[in-house]
Amino acid sequence: MFVRIVKMSFHPQHVSAFLANFELMKEKIRNAPGNRLLELYRDKNNPDIFFTYSYWETEEDLENYRQSALFDEVWTFTKQLFNAKPEAWSVDK
Repeated sequence: MFVRIVKMSFHPQHVSAFLANFELMKEKIRNAPGNRLLELYRDKNNPDIFFTYSYWETEEDLENYRQSALFDEVWTFTKQLFNAKPEAWSVDK
């Protein structure tokens, strides 16, 4: 199992749209094959910065999710709202 951490920074006027979409999609992502956990964190000092924290059984599970129609739907919507390039890390737990 490993952890995927993604940092996302949004234009302030788009934060509510991101949060609403995350609320709609989170259970679908949590039910993706190999996903064991998905959480969303908000930066304490900058309310426009968020982190997703997810556990995946294997790197192949994450890659399969990243190639899925679900990911395409989520990412196509979300990337329009960014004010900076997202950053991602895969780390061992």
